[in-house]
Amino acid sequence: MTVRRLGAGLVAAALLTPALAACASGTTGSAGSTATPTATASGTASPSGAPAAGDAKQALLDSTKEISNGNFRFTLAGAGSTAEGQVHQPSQSATMKVAIGGPSSDLAMKLDVIHYKPDSWVKLELSGPTANSLPTIKQLNLGKYQHLDQSRIKDNRSLGFDFEKVDPAGSAVLTQGITEVRGTGTGAYAGTIDVTKAAEAGSLNAATIAALGTQAKTVPFTAKVDPQGRLSELVLQLPAAGQTAAQEVKMTYSDYGAATAAQKPPAAEVVEAPAELYNLFN
Repeated sequence: MTVRRLGAGLVAAALLTPALAACASGTTGSAGSTATPTATASGTASPSGAPAAGDAKQALLDSTKEISNGNFRFTLAGAGSTAEGQVHQPSQSATMKVAIGGPSSDLAMKLDVIHYKPDSWVKLELSGPTANSLPTIKQLNLGKYQHLDQSRIKDNRSLGFDFEKVDPAGSAVLTQGITEVRGTGTGAYAGTIDVTKAAEAGSLNAATIAALGTQAKTVPFTAKVDPQGRLSELVLQLPAAGQTAAQEVKMTYSDYGAATAAQKPPAAEVVEAPAELYNLFN
C-alpha cells in the first residue's frame, strides 16, 4: 500500500466523514424501523402528545443555530472512525482527535490536530502491520507535532479548518434535508433525512451518498436537543449499500458557550511538515 493510496482510502474518506464504503467495518443492523406513524414535514399531526411535524422540523432547524457561534465540544463516530474535539471561535482556535481503525486493523491511524489561527499542527500515529511497510514512514516524523503550511491545506477537510463554517458535521445542512419528522418525547425526535447534500455538510462523503442511490433521500434519523433547545445528538442510520453494510453515524454537541481556547504545542515538540505528510492526505 502506498502513502498516496493510504490517504485516499482512509483519511480523505474517513476523517470527518466517518460513514464510508472504504471502512465497511461499521455498525450493522436494521435501519429505521419504527412502530409509530411518522408525520410528514408539511405539518400532519404526530402521535398523541408530540408536536406537529412542522413544529418538530422547525425545532430541529432552530436547534443548530447556536452551533454557528462556534463555542462547543463535539464528537463524531461511525464505520470504525471516531473524532472528538472543540471549537472556540473567540480565540479562533479548534482541536480534534481522530482515530481510524482499531488494534486488529492492518492499518490504524490516530491524529491530534490543533488549529490556532493562523497556524495549524498535526501529530500522526500509524500502527498495524501495513504501517511498517509504508516506504516513507520515517519521513513522517511520527510523535512530533507537524506545523502545516496553510496554502497546502486550503479546502482540505482532513487537515484544514474553516472558521466561517465551524460545524465539523454540518448539522444545519443536514436538518434542512428533513423529509419526515415526529416528536418521540421531551426533546427527542425521529424521522427521515434526504442526505444528498450531506457531502457539503461534511458528515458523509460523496461516494457513500452515491452508493445509497434513492435510499439517500429517506435515511432514518433520531435527534435530541438539550433543555435550551440546542442540538445535543443527531444519529443517522445508513442502510446497506453496495458492499457497505448498514451503519450508524452519530454526532453529539455539548458545553455550548463553555469551550476553551486551544493550547498550542510546545516549540520543542514541533517540526515543519514534510511533503510526505501532505501526500498522505491528498
